[in-house]
Amino acid sequence: MICYNCGCTLSEHNFCTSCGADVFIYKKVLKISNNFYNEGLEKAGVRDLTGAIQSLRQCLKFDKNNVEARNLLGLVYFETGEVVAALSEWVISKNLRPKKNIADDYINMVQSNPTRLDTINKTIKKYNQALLYCHQESKDLAIIQLKKVLSLNPKYIRAHQLLALLYIDAEDWQRAERELQRCEQIDSGNTTTKRYLKEVNMMLHPEESEDRRSTRKKKKETQEEVMRYRSGNEMIIQPLDVKEPKGVSFSAILYLLIGLAIGVAMTVFLILPARIQSVRDNVSGQLKTVSEQLAAESATTNDLQQKLETLQRENNDLHTEMEAYVGTDGTIQIMDNMLKAVNDYLENPGDVEQIAAYLESIQNEVVLTETSEAFQAVYKSLLTAVGPSVAKTYYDDGMAAYRQEVYTDAVQNLEKAFIYDSENIDVVYNLANAYYRSGDFENAAVYYQHVIDNFPGTERARRSESYLEEINSAQ
Repeated sequence: MICYNCGCTLSEHNFCTSCGADVFIYKKVLKISNNFYNEGLEKAGVRDLTGAIQSLRQCLKFDKNNVEARNLLGLVYFETGEVVAALSEWVISKNLRPKKNIADDYINMVQSNPTRLDTINKTIKKYNQALLYCHQESKDLAIIQLKKVLSLNPKYIRAHQLLALLYIDAEDWQRAERELQRCEQIDSGNTTTKRYLKEVNMMLHPEESEDRRSTRKKKKETQEEVMRYRSGNEMIIQPLDVKEPKGVSFSAILYLLIGLAIGVAMTVFLILPARIQSVRDNVSGQLKTVSEQLAAESATTNDLQQKLETLQRENNDLHTEMEAYVGTDGTIQIMDNMLKAVNDYLENPGDVEQIAAYLESIQNEVVLTETSEAFQAVYKSLLTAVGPSVAKTYYDDGMAAYRQEVYTDAVQNLEKAFIYDSENIDVVYNLANAYYRSGDFENAAVYYQHVIDNFPGTERARRSESYLEEINSAQ
């Protein structure tokens, strides 16, 4: 124990042997602080984390320089998912004792891992977003956000409690109970968890009413009293109001005969139905077997019929494809379009619209990767020659439609401009905007990513990153 005045080690006396300062109250305060620290340590050992936090806070009220208490409080916060509060305690501890402090290891454990820091940041953002959804009465979205939070930080008690509260509001008592039980596994002394769990248990396990208990008691009291006595090795139980007959009467013989008749009748009625049921079961089994065979044959027939229909459709598709490839005069239609495009380019290079029409017809009717290398080379040469001019025409038409908010036409024209000039950042960026405005976020994300990947560092790339974050957060 160090003197608060001069920093020397204190002895058993109530004054400092170095500077003479009165340290009686000072020692008492430190003793109380250490008692609270020990109490918090014991509670943390039995996972009463809420009680541990309260004791450790009391400890720090008496001695704010208690480094061990701050380190333990940070660990307890970290265990409940409160990473920011834990880091705050560890940073204060490190400032109080810069050297030989285990808080350095705790801080490095969190800060040395960028992935963990990013996860902590996402957890806080998603939890705050869930709270905002709750205020906006968007409870389904809040539940989804909280599930994401708990997938990133399963020990976040406040997220478990808020999710359980939403389940209670939706009267989904089973799920609420599961979430609260998980809270108890993390922190067994949390009063909020116990209060919620009490409400859930009242709905899931209602106690028996007083009227039902009193009725059962009355029935037990009004049971017929009996007399028990032992005869040899047997216990005889006889009601008190029943008297034994003194001899065999006619009624006893009559009852015996009636009993025999009933026994015979019961035997007949029990055996005969059993035999009838056995025959029925046998017939039912045979019918089931025949039905299964018929069903198997029917399934085979249906399968063969479907295969036949599939082959017929494939045959029709092949005929249609052949008709598309072969013209009425027997020449290859695609090759004819290519020759026309080449001829127009040689005779009239300025007529790029007609050449582009031939190239689009070729692109729509054939898979270019399946053609010969010579065919692909000619196609690419023509596309390079007329591409910029055609791309500008389609780009101007697309932007005109975009300004008029006709996004369907804008997307169609800008897609064609992208085909002819995929390296133009204006074409790609405005195509992504057109998809975004039309509500097609999936295609918009593809082209925004194309801008980010192929034109890094530009203003359009930074804007694309902003739009892409909005799309991802909305999903």
